[in-house]
Amino acid sequence: MDGKKVMAGNIKLMKKKNIAYFDGELIGTVVHVAVDNQYAGYIVIADEVKPDSAQAIMELKAANIKQTVMLTGDNKNVGSKVAKELGLDKVYAELLPADKVEKLEELFLQKSKKGKLAFVGDGINDAPVLARADIGIAMGGLGSDAAIEAADIVIMTDEPSKIATAIKISKKTLKIASQNTVFAIGIKIIVLILSAFGITTMWAAIFADVGVTIIAVLNAFRALNVKNL
Repeated sequence: MDGKKVMAGNIKLMKKKNIAYFDGELIGTVVHVAVDNQYAGYIVIADEVKPDSAQAIMELKAANIKQTVMLTGDNKNVGSKVAKELGLDKVYAELLPADKVEKLEELFLQKSKKGKLAFVGDGINDAPVLARADIGIAMGGLGSDAAIEAADIVIMTDEPSKIATAIKISKKTLKIASQNTVFAIGIKIIVLILSAFGITTMWAAIFADVGVTIIAVLNAFRALNVKNL
């Protein structure tokens, strides 16, 4: 650049070129810069934690999520600081995209047979992990196209707290579906038994068919009421 040799990179680059660099504690991703093999300074790049991230972790733990883990390419200082701030159980820092997949495989070995592993990400580097996880969740607003394409669920508002809401909605929906199934089969079995003993009427059979269907449909409308989750 303008006849000068400019190098920009991490501490590995500075060490490789035998350039003395600032080695103090910095919060963020640090890019060291050298001009003509002389150290010129550093640039700190730091992501902002989403405002509702701490709330999201609290709600996930309240929803009986056993373990929350962060996989990040940032340095250990940043990872530890964010993990402590959000109340995460574990953090793995300074990971390349391939390292994230490797760590995910390790987490797969730790989970129970009935357990599910979900991964949340928004970058292009997260796409392989989103595809590998049992449940991939991407941020739809600022997320890359690759991440959105690989994910099973997309949070359109980029709010991590919506993950807990999605879990509550799915649990409520499954509960209602189970209620409808048990109710419908139960009523039909009762009517069949009564019919076998000749103590029922045609109206009971109609209720067991049409009536039960109407009640099940009306009960299913409860899934639309997300305010009472």
